[in-house]
Amino acid sequence: MSVTQNTANTFFYDIPETAQGTRFDVFLCNSRVDLSRARIQTLIRDGHAQVNDRPSKPSHKLKAGDRVSLTIPPPTLPDLTPHEVEFQIIHEDSSLIVLSKPAGVVVHPAPGHSTGTLVHGLLKHCKDLSGIGGTLRPGIVHRLDKDTSGLMVAAKNDLTHASLAQQFKSGAVKKKYLALVHGQIKGEEGKIDLPIARHPSKRKEMAVVLSGGREALTLWQKLTEFQTGFSLLSVSIKTGRTHQIRVHLSHVGHPVAGDPVYGYGPNWWKKRFPQKNGPLLNLKRQMLHSKRLGFVHPGNKSYMEFEAPLPDDMKHALEVLEQLDL
Repeated sequence: MSVTQNTANTFFYDIPETAQGTRFDVFLCNSRVDLSRARIQTLIRDGHAQVNDRPSKPSHKLKAGDRVSLTIPPPTLPDLTPHEVEFQIIHEDSSLIVLSKPAGVVVHPAPGHSTGTLVHGLLKHCKDLSGIGGTLRPGIVHRLDKDTSGLMVAAKNDLTHASLAQQFKSGAVKKKYLALVHGQIKGEEGKIDLPIARHPSKRKEMAVVLSGGREALTLWQKLTEFQTGFSLLSVSIKTGRTHQIRVHLSHVGHPVAGDPVYGYGPNWWKKRFPQKNGPLLNLKRQMLHSKRLGFVHPGNKSYMEFEAPLPDDMKHALEVLEQLDL
């Protein structure tokens, strides 16, 4: 497949024989530009994606030799007023910004979270975010769950965004997390290679499925084992599925401590430690932290790796567990 780009936000594709009969929207989903199918369909309907310089429907079947163009419009911010949002800057240059997101901050606007998101804070901090993520997600290359803390990278221009997105998509980005989980996990290291899909009945949740799911690979290494029935793991993910670490660890019987969706509810803590008082009984979120992030800088092509310090709430929980082991 031949791909050219004559501006920072316009891509051209020459359709090869192997893509004959492929739907227009499906082809663009599989292209090097990392956009959701819903976002692509919107761009097609709005005339930002065309076949042979003509508007087409998302369902249009492509032919070999067709010329496809895709223009990513700059972000428009009718509902985004930049304002201060807490996050720690780890590294910043003219192309990107690496930051540590605190738990409790939503990455981008969504139903129920129209203000106070990381996007609002990024727009306040820097004016030159890429538009490839869409109107409500300028600069956003990847996400962390609201209550997962740690490292993220955001792009300041579309070329940087496209390069980083491709690295995430291909599994080239190094991602390491710290996870405090229930149970004394057997062995020193292991892997969980199980497909993940939307839960069949709980539409806001994900689940391991026997068929029809997307490939998901999680690697873990045990760092510490606590006698009170917990383990601290270093976790690497080779894919980036929604809730992947939380779903995989829960599926194998070691849910992330404090996870209200895939773990144990608040009553578990009261029954398990009836005579203990302290922060461990009252975890406010899942104990999952994005500790390390490594990628090739799209500008200078050098490999860069960053670390984020452990947040206070997770550090405190580990200190309590160490005290209980004495």
